[in-house]
Amino acid sequence: MKLNALLIGVIVFYCSHGLSAQETWDFKKCIEYAMENNIQIKQQGINTEYRKNMVTQAKNNRLPNLNGSLANSLNYGRSLTYENTYRNVNSSQLNGYLSTDMTLWNGSVINNTIKQNEMNLQSELQDLQKTKDDIVLNIAAAYLEILFAGELVTIAESQTELTHSQIDRTKKLVDAGSLAYGSLLEIEAQLAREELELVNYKNQLQLAYLKLYQLLELPVEKKFKIKKPYLPEIKADMTMANSINIYKNALKNRPEIKAAELRVESAKKELEIAKGKALPKLTFGAYYFNLYNNKYTDIYDQPFSFTEQITNNQRYEMGFNLNIPIFNKFLAKNEISNASLRISEYKFHLQKTSNVMRKEIEQAYTSAVSARNRYLAAEKVVKSTGEAFRYTEEKFNLDLINSFEYNQGKNYLTRAKSELLQAKYEYIFRAKILDFYNGIPIEL
Repeated sequence: MKLNALLIGVIVFYCSHGLSAQETWDFKKCIEYAMENNIQIKQQGINTEYRKNMVTQAKNNRLPNLNGSLANSLNYGRSLTYENTYRNVNSSQLNGYLSTDMTLWNGSVINNTIKQNEMNLQSELQDLQKTKDDIVLNIAAAYLEILFAGELVTIAESQTELTHSQIDRTKKLVDAGSLAYGSLLEIEAQLAREELELVNYKNQLQLAYLKLYQLLELPVEKKFKIKKPYLPEIKADMTMANSINIYKNALKNRPEIKAAELRVESAKKELEIAKGKALPKLTFGAYYFNLYNNKYTDIYDQPFSFTEQITNNQRYEMGFNLNIPIFNKFLAKNEISNASLRISEYKFHLQKTSNVMRKEIEQAYTSAVSARNRYLAAEKVVKSTGEAFRYTEEKFNLDLINSFEYNQGKNYLTRAKSELLQAKYEYIFRAKILDFYNGIPIEL
């Protein structure tokens, strides 16, 4: 007895410990985890950093450059001497130079390149926000799918409990000789079907959790249970924003629209850059040169020291350079043409993005209205079917109907409850999509 009590205590401890160890995550925590760990978001973040570097480099192109060189050479045979004559002498020579140049004007190519890269950065940031929004929407869908599957499990469990109680009652009646043994077999068969359905719903719930884990890039071993949020009651007088107004707001606020608009403006800057390349370019440059030769000598054939040569051999140059493009194999013309084509391409992309978004909003709005109406109708069906089943159950308990009619009434009620749940979560999800496009953060 003591050993059995100890074993039971150990089992209860570990079961309770396992249950308490499993975390409960709400919708907000799921979103926070996804923002930090989702691979798509990380990849988009890398693209953003790349664009930031492009902006920095475009601004740095305003600065002058500075280059230097050192070269050592071994000369054999006739070589140039210090007196600028040639003679046969073997020597070693060290040359060095520093050069710099700075663009003063190049048709505003640098300024337009900076503006273009800044626009590309902003469009990349909008793409990053779009990626985050899509992740939030997908997590919301998975979260609601778990809630829906969980409620189906609850309904199925309540049905099996009810069937268990009817089996107990039927057994007593069969044992007392009031009912035929076939009645018991029919209810037991019904229980087997309900238990199978319960298993299927539990599997559906596990798959819904798996989908959420994968969206979060979360290992399966780090399981958690979601926290059931408060969901508003669906009423007949609930109002939704008009799809046209939602679309107008989305055109102003949605990141995919902003990104597409910025790419059109970026293409316009590309056109200005192409035109600027066809204009003259003015630069300022400076050059410093020096050398040392181990065989340089004066008129008395005395070698010059390193210091003397470095002092005497240095040479400076500076000046302006105007580069005027005259003919470049029509390169400038083709670049201007291609830039104009890209403007048209990005304008079509903007229009396509707007059209896709409008269709999605209209579909979400229509689906939401349909789901709400279906929910209200299903609510009436559940109420009337519930009353009918209560009456059926009373007749069954009085042996006025058989088990087939009883099970049929219970199945009608179960189906009605399932349809009500489906309409409920369909409406909630579609309403959240409309909020999403209307600029309202998704919350559960």
